Amino acid sequence: MNARHFLTPERTTPGAVVCAAHGVEVVRGSRKLLDGVSLELRAGEVLALLGPNGAGKSTLLSLLSGDVVPDGGRIEFAGRDITEWSLTDLARRRSVLLQDNQVLFPFTVHQVVEMGRAPWRRTPLEDDDNSAISESIAAADIGHLGNRRVPSLSGGERARVSFARVMAGRTGVLMLDEPTAALDLGHQEAVLSLARSRAEAGDAVLVVLHDLNLAAAYADRIALLRAGRIVACDAPERVLTAGIISDVYETAVEVIPHPVTGKGIVLPLRGA
Repeated sequence: MNARHFLTPERTTPGAVVCAAHGVEVVRGSRKLLDGVSLELRAGEVLALLGPNGAGKSTLLSLLSGDVVPDGGRIEFAGRDITEWSLTDLARRRSVLLQDNQVLFPFTVHQVVEMGRAPWRRTPLEDDDNSAISESIAAADIGHLGNRRVPSLSGGERARVSFARVMAGRTGVLMLDEPTAALDLGHQEAVLSLARSRAEAGDAVLVVLHDLNLAAAYADRIALLRAGRIVACDAPERVLTAGIISDVYETAVEVIPHPVTGKGIVLPLRGA
């Protein structure tokens, strides 16, 4: 993938809060999926959401994107309550890649990527459609797929097509739910390198990950969740400690420095 600079329709001052959760709760039946969670997403950063299965990561991303309404607390987007934004206005300001992003209809690769431009129809930025689509296809390394039908692709190829669709929107906020789950090693690194370059260009990037070491390598901050609450939210080296990770994941680990970058590598103590 080519980590190119993507022009966006709006720019926010680096470090400014673009989206925030204030004491949010989500209840399903007798279970609290989120319990009093507060979190800020800032322009110019990659914020990773980590935690065990069922910790509330995807639910929190859905709240911050405006796809789910909290049962308590509130969400702010660009300084306003998120309920004050229309779906079209939100779509022009944040791009969302959901965990379940399968395309079942026989659209071509190009048609799916083109869907990312839908919010800009009948606006002056519609003139950018062709360049946005072609750059996104190149960035996601799917140009060789041509006009193949998406259902005929492998899981990893479909994931990259969905990522290209999100990139084509050229918004200033990326919200990615497990974007690397179906990808091989090389494309995992490429996706997060591109996300990293977007943050360095001033965008805000929120990403749900399961791989602790990817988060350590690419995130500016990590919010670690357990049972619907944030256990820690700080720089990777302050969150990914042996004590915190062993406790949250209920698995003994050690954290060692990478021999080149010095960033922490989390390793399970197998057999311990």
